[in-house]
Amino acid sequence: MAHPHLPSTEAAVVAIRELAREFHLEMTVTDDIGADRTSRRTSADAFAVLDDDGSLPHEAYVELGGSPAVTVQIFPEDDARIIVEGIEFADVPRDAVPAFVRAVHGGLAHVKGRFFPPGWWLVVPLPGDETYKELVPGASLTPWMNRNVR
Repeated sequence: MAHPHLPSTEAAVVAIRELAREFHLEMTVTDDIGADRTSRRTSADAFAVLDDDGSLPHEAYVELGGSPAVTVQIFPEDDARIIVEGIEFADVPRDAVPAFVRAVHGGLAHVKGRFFPPGWWLVVPLPGDETYKELVPGASLTPWMNRNVR
């Protein structure tokens, strides 16, 4: 099911839950709700639940089972951090999270290697010509990465 715009952390979690069902993946979600609980608001006063603008910040940490190992941390600021097999993709727009998860589990994500400069890259192409790439540190590829070298 397409989600043209995800207005909230909750909507992104619902979209990931649909993908987890589609790909038969276990999923656990940890919600941190309130300014005193979310990771980027450590300056908030203790027990300060609302942001200065009166909104209630909601952050979610989603762990997907299966291979590859994927975790998604969705921040109240409309972005997310996605970790695939230990490789961190920071600042992924929240609206792009479902397409990113689909690309990884749907077989579009792959590893590309170069001799010069040497290195392996984890490449996650999304619809609409958007591609995320991160360097795989060191020379060690996980079994999932090895199966997805192109």
